[in-house]
Amino acid sequence: MKFTDVIKEYEWDTVQSRIYAKTARDVELALSKEAPNTDDFMALISPVAAPYLENMAALSRKYTQQRFGNTIQFYIPLYLTNSCTNHCIYCGFNYHNNIKRIILNEEQVIREIEAIKAMGNFRHILLVTGENPRDAGTDYIANAIRWVKPYFSSISIEVQPLTEADYRRLTDAGLNAVYCYQETYCKDHYKLYHPKGMKSKFEWRLDSFDRMGQAGVHKIGLGTLIGLEDWRTEAVFMAMHLRYLQKNYWQTKYSVSFPRMRPYSKQAFHPNVVMSDSELAQMIFACRIFDHDVEITLSTRESQSFRDNMTTLGVTSLSAGSKTDPGGYAVYRNELEQWTVNDNRTPSEVLQSVKAQGYDVVWKDWDLSLQ
Repeated sequence: MKFTDVIKEYEWDTVQSRIYAKTARDVELALSKEAPNTDDFMALISPVAAPYLENMAALSRKYTQQRFGNTIQFYIPLYLTNSCTNHCIYCGFNYHNNIKRIILNEEQVIREIEAIKAMGNFRHILLVTGENPRDAGTDYIANAIRWVKPYFSSISIEVQPLTEADYRRLTDAGLNAVYCYQETYCKDHYKLYHPKGMKSKFEWRLDSFDRMGQAGVHKIGLGTLIGLEDWRTEAVFMAMHLRYLQKNYWQTKYSVSFPRMRPYSKQAFHPNVVMSDSELAQMIFACRIFDHDVEITLSTRESQSFRDNMTTLGVTSLSAGSKTDPGGYAVYRNELEQWTVNDNRTPSEVLQSVKAQGYDVVWKDWDLSLQ
């Protein structure tokens, strides 16, 4: 059984109704448990939990410090290409957008790495591509891993869903983690946002997490794009997905993130749902209380003030100095961004902010020599 089979047992509207029917008593019961279940998570993510945010923040901090100590991991994304065959209506890399398409070659990637290394002691890199299987598929990604391997201890990717064999091949090449966003778990509306391209195939994307687990990927990152559908319902489906993966691929580590939709230079799509800062905080706290061990990532999509406030309250990983355009660090300057960065501080400035709160920065948490 795969998660695409499990999800068929749950109607979107029914799950949503259960969330919004939760009571204050349900929230209090969930907060009293050492190991909340998915039904408890519904209460923690529900509107009625809003008055309990201070209690939730305290628990989130406690559990995070117990598992991760007073540390924050730093990573940096490297966009390799904006070439994409998908038609996602909210994305700057949409196939129809009239932008210059770039696929970085080895020389350009090395130039990007040199610029990144000049910014800070990054040892954890996230390689990002648009979805172009023909020109930037598994062969290209394997080459990119080979190019960056001498410079980084931890290599992650955020690329198109691949086959189990491809994930095994990349893991053997030095891959540490795969991050993939389902974007929305609402199957009925999924194709409205992804009308054409491989990404329009809901099951193929959702099954990719099973293929990662079967391939023995060391760490799997999942998330949902906030702005398409009701974020509370998305969160519950993601929590169910996380529990399923942990049960079936228990040797794998897991990471979650909650990217809020950001504009890009030729923005045409406006979010259907706007999530406030306090609601995003609630989502983070609820996730930490639900799962004490999962890594929680916060990218530069979020503002400086929000990221600073979350540093000690549940987050375990931050990006810093990010560019979301291929070649944005050295080769091409601010021409091809996927979305607009919100926190534009340098890595050293983010580092100082983390230290000012009594936390230490971890530049790496994995070494390729251990594989």
